[in-house]
Amino acid sequence: MFDSSVYKQRRQALREKVGHGLILILGNNEAPANYPDNTYKFRQDSSFLYFFGHSHPGYAGVMDIEAGEDYFFGNDVTMDDIIWMGPQPSVKDLAAQVGVEKSFPFDKLKEFIGKAISQRRPIHFLPPYRYDNMLLLEDLTGIRASMTKQHASVELIKAVVALRSVKEACEIAEIDKACNIGYEMHTAAMRLCKPGVSEQYIAGILDGIASSYGNMVSFATILTQNGQTLHNHDHSHLLEAGRLMLTDAGAESVTNYCSDHTRTIPVGGKFTSRQRDVYSIVLDCHDKALELAHPGVTYKSVHLEVCKVLAQGLKDLGLMKGDVNEAVAAGAHALFMPHGLGHMMGIDVHDMEDLGQCYVGYDDEIRPSDQFGLASLRMGRRLQEGFVITDEPGCYFIPALIDKWKADNMHKDFLNYEAIEKFKDFGGIRLEDDILIIPGGSRFTGEKHIPITISEVEQIMNE
Repeated sequence: MFDSSVYKQRRQALREKVGHGLILILGNNEAPANYPDNTYKFRQDSSFLYFFGHSHPGYAGVMDIEAGEDYFFGNDVTMDDIIWMGPQPSVKDLAAQVGVEKSFPFDKLKEFIGKAISQRRPIHFLPPYRYDNMLLLEDLTGIRASMTKQHASVELIKAVVALRSVKEACEIAEIDKACNIGYEMHTAAMRLCKPGVSEQYIAGILDGIASSYGNMVSFATILTQNGQTLHNHDHSHLLEAGRLMLTDAGAESVTNYCSDHTRTIPVGGKFTSRQRDVYSIVLDCHDKALELAHPGVTYKSVHLEVCKVLAQGLKDLGLMKGDVNEAVAAGAHALFMPHGLGHMMGIDVHDMEDLGQCYVGYDDEIRPSDQFGLASLRMGRRLQEGFVITDEPGCYFIPALIDKWKADNMHKDFLNYEAIEKFKDFGGIRLEDDILIIPGGSRFTGEKHIPITISEVEQIMNE
């Protein structure tokens, strides 16, 4: 947790951005896994963490815009709680730690919100994503649980996005820490990637590293020889020589800031010539994004330039043909990269995605596309100093998609299906780093850069 002044300044900035009324920020509760006392590892709501700091279940925070006051709601522990968990800070003490002077038992929240509603004051809340908070909002406001998302305050969403998008120095330091853990995770995967080793074993080691250095993994680890499946969480295979292992994994720091890296490496420690060819194209795409990403540039334009690098590389291999600019404009390259170049990073690995991607990655200037591939770009808007985003190009050979496009004669002027057929057993390659937008450009986050060039990868795998 940061100094109390950080949270006070954030709440004051939020009050100044939202017109009038009350701002209600709900924390999360414990979630049972298979019976009430056996819960999933607790994860606090990220906006609650941002404004009220505490990673404990069962709390809510309120900001009164007109009065300029903050309130913290929660219940003090009982003797039974102390027996099982030990002594705990009082709600009053917890509130004081984040600069809030007024605290109340949780059951007073309904009375507090009800009074504001009776005075016809607006109640601003964010879109709920957990059903218990949907039900709580129904109890507090009278809005049906199924309708609470639709009644979330757009004014509050835009204000929170504006604040959380630009990372403070203390946040950048925490993201760097999470990326340092990511370095340990990915270099461990490189050393363990040998024929006969199970995917599950390596994935388990990575998850353990994340927990031992920080809080936990920032998302469910993707580790697979079938990298053509973009989010492949199956770890049921033994590694086979000559194949590629794609690892998309990240960690949370103890303060819940996240990292997200991807590396694709050869099982056995040596790329084949065909793998080298495709890998080099993806690495060129990755480096092009880093070169182009700087304040004032839209990430949509960076994405499209990277796609041209991909298309040119595939044309040089004989897999694509025709004019590269026209091919990208038509979306022909999306056969090989059906996703976007990147997304926001922060307290969430897909930062603020619960608030609505149209507000986080887009704005009134840059709107989402409906073109296949480009429609999956999560981050398109103009970059600002202090943004942390991912740079994650890829090249995948998805047999079902190839078959469908070929049968439908999709983009036949740009795609050489006869040559593409020979790559249907290839799998997929993705390379991903987290980058911070700084004056005049961008930099990698974390103190150490995970090996990424062909020589770096082969060296660490064969040490």
